[in-house]
Amino acid sequence: MTSLDDLGPFFAVRTHARGQRRDAPWLTMADLLTDAHILEARVERVRAALGAGTDAPVEQRVAASVTHLGMVARIIAPMIAVAALDEPPISVAAEDLWWQDELGGPYPLSVTAAATDVRPNLAGGIVGELTDAVGNGFGVSGRTLWGNVASATNSAARLIATTRPEVAVRALAAADGVLAEPRVEDGRLRAGPRFRRRSCCLIYRVTGDRGAVCGDCVLI
Repeated sequence: MTSLDDLGPFFAVRTHARGQRRDAPWLTMADLLTDAHILEARVERVRAALGAGTDAPVEQRVAASVTHLGMVARIIAPMIAVAALDEPPISVAAEDLWWQDELGGPYPLSVTAAATDVRPNLAGGIVGELTDAVGNGFGVSGRTLWGNVASATNSAARLIATTRPEVAVRALAAADGVLAEPRVEDGRLRAGPRFRRRSCCLIYRVTGDRGAVCGDCVLI
């Protein structure tokens, strides 16, 4: 999907045929969901990175929320993009998504086309399953995690609108389809420059400074 490459690293993906296996270090998202050690190890690596240079240890639930935000943002971005660009929809099934467990930027992601031409429910599939896994495994509230989904969705749409203004309306409409889901901040938010999530990803707790928050945070 070369058209996605032009939108930036969070949108760029590789592709594979359904059922095709990829060699290590590729993993499926299903691997992440079925082997708790993979997710726990990633959270701990994020926790160590967040705590570098700080005096107090970073709470595990804070690292888990930040991990979740980064992972769902990487999944949601190309899915919003293919809707905005009117390309075939991407499967949201965990077994169809391959990734590499890398930190330090958008992790490599390989996708396959959805089984039908119907746009998938992005709040379901791997996004919902990953959100449940982080909430159940690390004690992070659903409001925080679904707020992460909302933030990632709006950010993807706004990046597309900035890079490709001619598809801005389609990008915002695709994002609104996600934001309308009741689990995503009660379905009340809509994408655009005035977006403000109704929760916080907890990043401010790394320093304890309530001013150290994201631009769309409820604490602003």
